[in-house]
Amino acid sequence: MIDGVNIAQCSAMQISDLAAFVRRIDEPSVAPLLAGLRHTLDSLVEIGLGYLSLDRTSSTLSGGEAQRVKMVRHLGSSLTDVTYVFDEPTVGLHPHDISRMNDLLLRLRDKGNTVLVVEHKPEVIAIADHVVDLGPGAGPAGGQICYSGDVPGLRASDTLTGRHLEHRVRLRESVREPRGKISIEGADLHNLRGVDVDIPTGVLTVVTGVAGSGKSSLIHGYLSVRDGVAVADQSPIRGSRRSNPATYTGLLNPVRTAFAKENGVKAALFSANSEGACPGCNGLGLVYTDLAMMAGVASVCEKCEGRRFTPEVLTYTLRGKNISEVLGMSTAEAYDFFPSGQARAILGRLIDVGLSYLRLGQPLSTLSGGERQRLKLAIHMAEKSTTYVLDEPTTGLHMADVDKLLALLDRLVDAGNTVVVIEHHQAVMARADWLIDLGPGGGHDGGRVVFTGTPAELVADGDTLTAEHLRQYIG
Repeated sequence: MIDGVNIAQCSAMQISDLAAFVRRIDEPSVAPLLAGLRHTLDSLVEIGLGYLSLDRTSSTLSGGEAQRVKMVRHLGSSLTDVTYVFDEPTVGLHPHDISRMNDLLLRLRDKGNTVLVVEHKPEVIAIADHVVDLGPGAGPAGGQICYSGDVPGLRASDTLTGRHLEHRVRLRESVREPRGKISIEGADLHNLRGVDVDIPTGVLTVVTGVAGSGKSSLIHGYLSVRDGVAVADQSPIRGSRRSNPATYTGLLNPVRTAFAKENGVKAALFSANSEGACPGCNGLGLVYTDLAMMAGVASVCEKCEGRRFTPEVLTYTLRGKNISEVLGMSTAEAYDFFPSGQARAILGRLIDVGLSYLRLGQPLSTLSGGERQRLKLAIHMAEKSTTYVLDEPTTGLHMADVDKLLALLDRLVDAGNTVVVIEHHQAVMARADWLIDLGPGGGHDGGRVVFTGTPAELVADGDTLTAEHLRQYIG
């Protein structure tokens, strides 16, 4: 034991408490070890993970938390002249935590390393020495370098990113009146401290607060489990390597029917999981080879050349396109291709959630967390749900696409639904009818409701970290 505390108790401590405990230890024989430990623990606190404990299993960490843990591991490394690539490290971070993470990125650079960050947040773009902007659109409309240079040059450029760097969403002029309320009483899951809170119905409610403040515990633990609540989150979609947006959304059924009707054959021929599948790859388009000791290898099927169907099936066409060509279309192309019916309705919902660039036959395993969430939302929009719960829907979205998402959330509310969004993005907070702010910190420093009210009230009178950053955002 050290000061009456054993190793299991140290592991169970919140990291911010453990850092304070380690700082009190004064033992010259292990001074170098203590210095390294203090540096690692302080870095975890600095990057906004002070609310975790060391005995927390890795599988329970969110994608953003896992990425930030990896960042801290590299920060403690004595290596220099290394190239680091970070893919949206701001996922799950409150604006307060983003500024702290920026400091860590700059420290990594100043140690003599090259730091590449794939990111949409203006706060992170602002600290870059060099920016590469790709576009001009997404999917087939992208893939070109639109700008390369410093941040002032990006602001002056006429690219989509350049135009949106200073773009700010205004507070709602008049908030919608709630039709009723959903009450949560005595919520005490994880770090929640007997929280009592009312969620208004028929409006857009945003639940916010620093990382680890208890937002997910409150909403997923007490609201998502109720009847009539549709949850769209970023968890992996269950399905095999055969699953794609066409199969997952049910789009393939009307597509197969249209092909069958046009050619006077049965619909089963147009499924890569049924009679029409290429026998060489069983309709996968790829042949997977297990190399036992090493990672498996996927190679394009030589028989169908990746088209997934038999030569006979590929002779059947619909308006000049075969089934493989249709599945290779983007959502936007397919929307123009199908002039009416169920297929067009499904494709319209995919476009509404910002997935116009997604290919219909693209394996679901290639989708990011944000794309998976928006795909789930598109499916839920077809149901007659009354309450939608979204968990950080702005993940992976460009600033221009955030505006489209806000318009979609407004449409959902105006159609008579209740929409509850767990979110850190100030644009979403600004457009909310009602805000619930948790905190004041993360871990045992959080778990309390520190503000409920309209965004205008938070900006005018709030004294929370969220209030401070929302004030800065709207200027």
